[in-house]
Amino acid sequence: MSVITVGQAVVLGAVEGVTEFLPVSSTGHLKIVEGLMGIPVGDDAVVGFSAVIQVGAIAAVLVYFFRDIVRIVSAWGRGLRHREERHHRDYKFAWWVVCATIPIVAVGLAAKPLIEGPLASLWVVAGSLIVGSGVMWAADQMGRHKRGEDDTSFKDAMLVGGSQVLALLFPGFSRSGATMSTALILDLDRVAATRLSFFLGIPALTGAGLYELKDALGSGVGAMPLAVGTTVSFVVAYASIAWLLRFVAKHSFNAFVIYRIVVGALLSGLLGAGVLHS
Repeated sequence: MSVITVGQAVVLGAVEGVTEFLPVSSTGHLKIVEGLMGIPVGDDAVVGFSAVIQVGAIAAVLVYFFRDIVRIVSAWGRGLRHREERHHRDYKFAWWVVCATIPIVAVGLAAKPLIEGPLASLWVVAGSLIVGSGVMWAADQMGRHKRGEDDTSFKDAMLVGGSQVLALLFPGFSRSGATMSTALILDLDRVAATRLSFFLGIPALTGAGLYELKDALGSGVGAMPLAVGTTVSFVVAYASIAWLLRFVAKHSFNAFVIYRIVVGALLSGLLGAGVLHS
């Protein structure tokens, strides 16, 4: 019998879709909801399920940014074949994404026992939500928001990509929150910071989902809950992406900062009261 039912998969898929690209920590929210539904948070199958349904959210990014991705990949392919094409910005950007993904892959493989062990605690999630809120608020205040997407450099991509490690080690910090905050500190505007976060997340999250697929299918999660959760994640994430890009064009990140603090404090209270177990 699957450790996750189809009904629970619908809920978790919706949570993943809403939170994956918002700077509020999808991992943190999934762990909280799993705990409230009585799902064993640390179970290998559950960890694998959470990683696999991320692929639905990533598929939403691929569809939403399809034209941009085709343009970048095409430029990369032309550059590999023809030296004269390598001056093109899209060719360079493709390599930036590849290089910026290396830190999170290296840390993910090296620190896997810690990530799936002590660092998976809900106390870590609660603390990371609150601490990450402070980082995000400071970044939004410090950043001058004067640089657009065309002004990004290899250095920007590496620093923003490297910051994904924070979310990997401290679930609750938020991959989107870490990357967007870093981009804001580098003076990118909010829309450029958000789009860069999307593009840098594609290889890392896709790789994580495929890597965990064997655990999800072989350790107690049925194929139907997995398919349902991934599909729901895709649909909800697509709507979430469209909303977020419109939101950041006109608003600061303060609403996310406040929300994260409230969720972190609520989680701490539930853990302290024994309603949830870390």
